[in-house]
Amino acid sequence: MLRHPHWWQRGSVRYGALITLLALSGLVILALVRRQTGTEGFLVGLGLAVLPVPWLTAAFRWLDRVAPGPRRNLVFAFAWGACAAALIAIVANSFATRWIATATADPAGADTLGATVIAPIVEESAKAAAVLLVFLFRRRDFTGIVDGMVIAGITATGFAFTENILYLGTAFGADQLSGDSGIASVTAATFFVRIVMSPFAHPLFTTMTGLGFGLSAFSAPRQRARRVLLPVCGLLLAMSMHACWNGSSTFGQFGFFAVYGCFMVPVFGLLTWLAIWTRQRELRTVRAELPAYVLAGWLGPAEPDALGSMRARRAARDYARHHGGKPAAREVAQYEAHATTLALLRRRGRAGRAGADFVVRERELLDALWRRRDAARPALEYAARATAPAPVHWAPPHPQYGYGYGYPAAPYPAYPAHNPYQS
Repeated sequence: MLRHPHWWQRGSVRYGALITLLALSGLVILALVRRQTGTEGFLVGLGLAVLPVPWLTAAFRWLDRVAPGPRRNLVFAFAWGACAAALIAIVANSFATRWIATATADPAGADTLGATVIAPIVEESAKAAAVLLVFLFRRRDFTGIVDGMVIAGITATGFAFTENILYLGTAFGADQLSGDSGIASVTAATFFVRIVMSPFAHPLFTTMTGLGFGLSAFSAPRQRARRVLLPVCGLLLAMSMHACWNGSSTFGQFGFFAVYGCFMVPVFGLLTWLAIWTRQRELRTVRAELPAYVLAGWLGPAEPDALGSMRARRAARDYARHHGGKPAAREVAQYEAHATTLALLRRRGRAGRAGADFVVRERELLDALWRRRDAARPALEYAARATAPAPVHWAPPHPQYGYGYGYPAAPYPAYPAHNPYQS
């Protein structure tokens, strides 16, 4: 006999509770920031803090283009960082700093300890909670390194957005009291440091946590110690980097620039290289794993190579949009995403890391591809022909022009109009 879930186990109840929690957190953090900055400072801070958000979000979405996760996960991550994590950080940091100042009777030392020890622990833990929630409750959408980096980066982008409103609004209020303006103002200095020089700081820290969760997701189910320790190590690394960054001002007159140039920039470059390498690895996996489904009749012969090239994918979406409008382009985009997920699932299955629901998940993805084949296959076949390198044919040397001057290359062979896999 089937047991119906309790009311608190229903998906609608969980979604409602989560939305309510984030909405209340947003209202409270809005009131707290506005009280500290004033209405005018809040509006100025909001206008300046929003500037890096679009391109940071676009960078993480670009990274996730090969196998894009559901947009609702990204919305949740940003909302958690901007509302819940920011609220936890403000309340916990203030409480801890006051407690240390009272216990030690040293307010200056409490502020330094709060910035270099308490803040990294509290803030990175609060941001890591979003990654943990997606990892636990959206496990199918969390399959590797890229997923972890994207969720962590979007969460940190939301957190930095709220924090920048607070810092820039407070700086503007200080300038209003002192009468400073222009380049010499505190607002200009704060904007230069937080928006121009280091907009990637928080995403960089939290990406370490996401990297740990991503490696854990890629581990085999039997490797329990590894699956637990990797996220913990990633979180500890994020806290250490955050503490080093916050403590750079205590390292001397040029401590900030030394940490920025000798530590932050190289780590940022290394993570950027890792992200691009992982993206290319996913494309190679698509080209290597999907031919098995061509032999079984699920995919067309041209699809593995087309799906393994970002240029061909874009050409397929453009073709579908030109001939079928935006709905057809969305169908092709979903086809590309499902096919990539299928290839990554097959790779994990061959490595013994897919889990017990491999067969069920594989069938779901194949069914999703089959439902979209009418819109996707012509577009992908066109993209394969349009992006394929022109074949080079040997020709005898021309008496005047020498080698390479011969007959025109043969056209790319067209696929039959009839779908041989139509059931």
